[in-house]
Amino acid sequence: MTSEHTRLVAALRESRARAGLSLAALAERTPYSKSSWERYLNGKSLPPRQAVRDLCRLANEPDGRLLALWEIAESHWSGRAVAPASASAPDESPRPRPQEPPPDGTRRWRLGRSRLLVVLAAAYTVIVGGVAALLFLLLPDSEAREAESLPASVPFSFAPLCQGAACEGQDPMRLICGVGPDTLASYRTATGARVELRHSEKCGASWARTWATEIGDRVDVTAGGPTHDVRIRNEDDAATFVYTEMTEVHLGSTVRACFRPASADGERECFEARVGEPTTTADPPSPR
Repeated sequence: MTSEHTRLVAALRESRARAGLSLAALAERTPYSKSSWERYLNGKSLPPRQAVRDLCRLANEPDGRLLALWEIAESHWSGRAVAPASASAPDESPRPRPQEPPPDGTRRWRLGRSRLLVVLAAAYTVIVGGVAALLFLLLPDSEAREAESLPASVPFSFAPLCQGAACEGQDPMRLICGVGPDTLASYRTATGARVELRHSEKCGASWARTWATEIGDRVDVTAGGPTHDVRIRNEDDAATFVYTEMTEVHLGSTVRACFRPASADGERECFEARVGEPTTTADPPSPR
């Protein structure tokens, strides 16, 4: 599985966890079976585009970011991302230079090597064909797989790619820290934008994510060390979730996020949470 597919799977599993739906519940609410969702969420196969849209709808979140991840994963899955080798025009192709015939010993060595490659290729074909035939006989048919009972929660097999200080300044989704994170605090700004402080216990890191934003808005996060910020650059950013980079945290660390609206007269709004304490939700103060 490519790294692009891995990032898509991580985001799909996060959305599923946020929706709180089992595989059976996903099958009931979408045109895709329980075994199909199991394959999508474990990276065994690439989901259809519509399945991604349906999951976003059930999780009540914008679909722009997940669809962008799907487009990238699909291009690698289908091979469209591999650039074809450029071919020279017939009249521009270089003509091979005549070469001296190789000595007899070299010619015999090349002939022997060619025969060896043919034998190895034939053996490889037989082995692969035999394994494929064996698997075909042993595996149940598609209808049986559809009917078999699957657990409501399938274990996630992708471990985070960083921990603690190694996560500082890194992308939470790229390093698979954004799978099933905790929400430390949720805040609604005066402009209607939403900001959340997120935390991964496995990674020992926190970050902020925002949505319902406007172009030019900024969000930053810090836990007493470096400050990491993200800016809403275009309409695509404004239509989906946008994440800051991660900052290292420990149990009891205070994480602080600040929102800066794009408008010149907008005020900076900040909120914070402590790692290990219950989630908090806050709205902007009412005007007096």
